[in-house]
Amino acid sequence: MASRVGPRSAGPNGSVKHRERAAPNYQMRQIHFISSLKSEVRKLNLVHLLIWLLVAAQVTVSHLHLVSHDTVSMPYQWEYPYLLSIIPLLCSSLSLPKNNISYLVLSMISGGLFSVAPLIYGGMEMFPVAHRLYRHGKAYRFIFGFSAVTVMYIIMVIAVQVHAWQLYYMKKLLDSVVQHNSRKKRR
Repeated sequence: MASRVGPRSAGPNGSVKHRERAAPNYQMRQIHFISSLKSEVRKLNLVHLLIWLLVAAQVTVSHLHLVSHDTVSMPYQWEYPYLLSIIPLLCSSLSLPKNNISYLVLSMISGGLFSVAPLIYGGMEMFPVAHRLYRHGKAYRFIFGFSAVTVMYIIMVIAVQVHAWQLYYMKKLLDSVVQHNSRKKRR
């Protein structure tokens, strides 16, 4: 039991070197924590890529007239800027292998600009259509027989959660990498 007053415990040879053994253990926990955060970001990047591919497929199919507009409707205006959300995805993927802080920061900033902002705008853009569908039961756009506004709201809800978790885990990863790098520089 340690006391506040009195002699400090010494190691077998009279030194306090034995107390410094905790540092390598802490470093291993820090490295494990960083690798687990990277794993989570990679999983979220994969889901983000799937959502992006869905939106890109709808935009491509409707503009190239591959199917009739009764099957796949014209995209909403928010879907075009959302296609730029591939930029934060690429920056995030480039930052992970070597803990590149600048790509990680760029990914977080562009994620807010190209991923979250179009989703907020899309929620406002589609609200009157969703309200009309709820009040009167009339849908004017369809995706494979389902109301386009319903399908797109489901995609938006999933996308908002994915992007929020991406930003959260990237912020934690950024803090951990900066802390780990500062500890390495102190030695």
